[in-house]
Amino acid sequence: MRASMYSLSVPVFRRSLAALSAILDKAASYAQERKIDPAALLDARLHPDMFPFTRQIQLASDFAKGAASRLAGQDPPKFDDVEVGFDQLKERIARTIAFLDSVGSERIEGSEERPIELKFPSRTLRFVGLDYLTQHALPNFFFHATAAYAILRHNGVPVGKQDFLGGI
Repeated sequence: MRASMYSLSVPVFRRSLAALSAILDKAASYAQERKIDPAALLDARLHPDMFPFTRQIQLASDFAKGAASRLAGQDPPKFDDVEVGFDQLKERIARTIAFLDSVGSERIEGSEERPIELKFPSRTLRFVGLDYLTQHALPNFFFHATAAYAILRHNGVPVGKQDFLGGI
């Protein structure tokens, strides 16, 4: 059986986002049990020049919905980056998953050669669908998801590889 653009994207993002949502529960419980201000975890970062935990979750969400949208030939939905707590981050992930579920596989299949252009103030990146997914969207998504796990682990939250992988 040949892999499809849909199977390489939406289910992968969906599963990892569900795992991220589960670690938010662990982080909230950890903070409550240890009487730690949740902001200490939400604002934590691995290094001063890296984004904090909250932003890592927002960016993982953005790369997932952005990839599904662009592969489907549509503009990504805009989510304001206003989350300040674990519950709000879980809601953002739930909205992202709901959006992914709304993008039918028929809209993504065959997008391997779809032109995708990302415009930034200083440059424009041009891809075809398969290269966009495998060389830009997935690596960026997993970078931010991994950073989120690493930040929590570094701060003592008991998360590990199985939490990152989610249900297999």
